[in-house]
Amino acid sequence: MFVKEKFIRFQHCDPAGIVFYPHYFVLFHELAEDWFNEGIGESYAQFVKHHGMGLPMAKIECEFLAPNSIGDMLSLDLRVKRIGNSSITLGVRGVTRGKESLRATLTVVHASIRDLRPVRVPDDLRAVMERFMEQ
Repeated sequence: MFVKEKFIRFQHCDPAGIVFYPHYFVLFHELAEDWFNEGIGESYAQFVKHHGMGLPMAKIECEFLAPNSIGDMLSLDLRVKRIGNSSITLGVRGVTRGKESLRATLTVVHASIRDLRPVRVPDDLRAVMERFMEQ
């Protein structure tokens, strides 16, 4: 499991002071990039700029269980649920003040940025991702 703390800022919130739900999708992509950089140990910027690859999201399912407010520290944990030929299914759980606030399932695609086409996940990358498999 990969865990990252995200501070909820004013920019994330609606006039009620809670996270405006589309901002969670940005936080999910940041989490995936952080996982790539820190968990997998490969620069996501290099992955994009020099290898011409990306991990765009193809499907997102999300349950909002409790609101997160400005000033909260949201702990996001990421687990790999499945690695297919070119798709990776990730499970995300958000916790604030010891209480689960969201659950999401993200399907990302290992894709060529040049061709905008799926590309098989290389064996070396697959092996590293498997370390984060959900138990």
